[in-house]
Amino acid sequence: MAVVVVGGGARGVGKTALVCGVIAALKEFGWAAVKVTTHAHAGLARIYEENAEENAAGEETAAEQRSDTARFLAAGARRAFLLSALDSELGERLREVEGLVGPEANVIFESNCVLRHLRADVCLAIEPEAGLERKASFALVEREKQATVRRVGAGTDDQIIDGAQPVFALAELERVSEPMQAWLRERLRSTALGEQRAR
Repeated sequence: MAVVVVGGGARGVGKTALVCGVIAALKEFGWAAVKVTTHAHAGLARIYEENAEENAAGEETAAEQRSDTARFLAAGARRAFLLSALDSELGERLREVEGLVGPEANVIFESNCVLRHLRADVCLAIEPEAGLERKASFALVEREKQATVRRVGAGTDDQIIDGAQPVFALAELERVSEPMQAWLRERLRSTALGEQRAR
């Protein structure tokens, strides 16, 4: 099981787009995608209603819906969930989500605060653009990140090595560059090999 966390420095910075980009670029990992929110979310009632019960997370089943979780399915995720919980409840709710997806699933989270409750094999930090109000929870992401993603102008996809950590410059967050794809595959395959050796 691989765990990827995509966190962002501000609202609207592109976390959903990057999650979709990773899912589409690395479909062989058969992702379960989880959007985590600690506030009321418009799509949650519909998802719960369609699933006929209120599980720890509402599972999205319709890729044609106009929601972030539907975008995950359209990008190629095998399963997609919306988890809404207060931060004080999040650890318990995440354990319930693990029960829903199974211990062998590769999971990608769209969240900053989830890092208080789990260890990511890969944490991607999306830098906020100048002038955007910075989220306090982004400090968690900055502490745990293995790579940084910057949104840049068209035609300037690039990889910049900053010490031990890469910085990926992407013109479109839903289109992960080849250098970033290669880096992610190497990190995730190393995780899988490490787990096999530990068994």
